[in-house]
Amino acid sequence: MLAQRAPESIHNLPPLEEKRPVKPPRYISTFRPSVKREAEKNKAQWKTMGPAKVAVPSPKKFLQKHSKEPKLPARKKEQDSKKLPALSVPRRTDHPVMGIQSKKNFINTNAVAAISGLPKKPQPICVDRRQGDKYLLETSGLVPKYIKKKDYGVIPKYITQRNEDTKRAQKEYEASIVEQLKKNAMKRLSDEERRSLLQGLKKNWEEVYRDFQRLSVEIDTIPKKLYKEKLELQMKQLEHDIEVIEKHKVIYIANE
Repeated sequence: MLAQRAPESIHNLPPLEEKRPVKPPRYISTFRPSVKREAEKNKAQWKTMGPAKVAVPSPKKFLQKHSKEPKLPARKKEQDSKKLPALSVPRRTDHPVMGIQSKKNFINTNAVAAISGLPKKPQPICVDRRQGDKYLLETSGLVPKYIKKKDYGVIPKYITQRNEDTKRAQKEYEASIVEQLKKNAMKRLSDEERRSLLQGLKKNWEEVYRDFQRLSVEIDTIPKKLYKEKLELQMKQLEHDIEVIEKHKVIYIANE
């Protein structure tokens, strides 16, 4: 017969041995003894708040007043020997020239000038209302003086120069294109070919757009997303090609 076993219970379990982690040995630098020796060797020199032997200042060289203020360099003799510039103001010792008299009769001269002179013309003015202020007519903008200029309505020189530069650049560009066509043997599309190409691109765009409109409202699978992205890329490329062909009327292609 089988031996009777005691029923299993948590109280009958054998106690587990507690395993404490073993600490690794503490790191000690190999240079520790030499550093400690050097620190003890140089410590005696600083026991008296600094090195033992210090140069003591002389008592005769004490700090004097204004000794640390910046001093100007001594004036050179060459500067003293330079002459001062001539003054336009008369000196205090100068005396005015006396005894000069003029025989001109200023009263008669002024009277003759007033009689023979032309009267001063009044400046034209304008008034906006009866009790308003007065304004000079010339600066008010009411006088059509600009249309009476000699160069009124004439194209400015810088615009003429700019137009000439533009025409010259256009001619050079056309000449370079012709030369490049000769080198690369490129062919220029005619108007009919360009028109048919444009119509074909628009037709392709309409077909792609029709397929795009037929997509389901809810796109929940990866193939549907990839197909939608493919249609969007095709539509963008076709729109770019249509825009380029409509913008440029002259188109060159490689002559195969």
